[in-house]
Amino acid sequence: MSHLQLRAADGHTFQAYVAKPGGSGPARGAVVVVQEIFGVTGHIERVAERFAAEGYLAIAPALFDRQHRGVNLAYDDHGVKVGFEYATKADTRALMADLNAAIDAVAHAGAVGMVGYCWGGRVVYMAGSRTNVAAAVVYYGGGITQVLEPTPRCPMLFHFGRHDTHIPLADVDKIRAAFPQGEYHVYEAGHGFNCADRASFDAAAAHLALERTLAFFASHIG
Repeated sequence: MSHLQLRAADGHTFQAYVAKPGGSGPARGAVVVVQEIFGVTGHIERVAERFAAEGYLAIAPALFDRQHRGVNLAYDDHGVKVGFEYATKADTRALMADLNAAIDAVAHAGAVGMVGYCWGGRVVYMAGSRTNVAAAVVYYGGGITQVLEPTPRCPMLFHFGRHDTHIPLADVDKIRAAFPQGEYHVYEAGHGFNCADRASFDAAAAHLALERTLAFFASHIG
């Protein structure tokens, strides 16, 4: 596990956490892990390591580095407030430039997938029509209904919580109507159910969502 400095096409430099697959054989492909509003936290690093353990070269770019470097916020009210401000100010074109730099950094490993959590899920949805990722996964992506067009060009898998107070099921229905070719799953869980550092963590939902995510990437990436 290491940190890498990347350079976007517009010259912006930023950090990324990289987790390399173990073993001596070639990687199965690569996965770009897109952060929540809290930054590249220990949770996001562990997500990258989990994909690396499955044989993928994983990279988690620090997408808030354009505003403030090294963002790593606590999962509390203050973290939500500060992180939401960063997310609100993030420029879509700049985000895509950073994601493309991350994709380029791991493309030598093979086909590149992308997975995003919370705010990162919204970013991944947008990246589905603005980057060349082979497949993408969205975990409880908030605000997607605000950016439904253009729709993604790549296969996409969506995970939502039935009891998510931030994303009503009506929003899930809107996303499904706009992008019916996506694969959708709803769990008996709340927002952030995949993160063990949050009170809303649901081990059963997280385990099932990961199984489905790995099967999805195995089908579309390798």
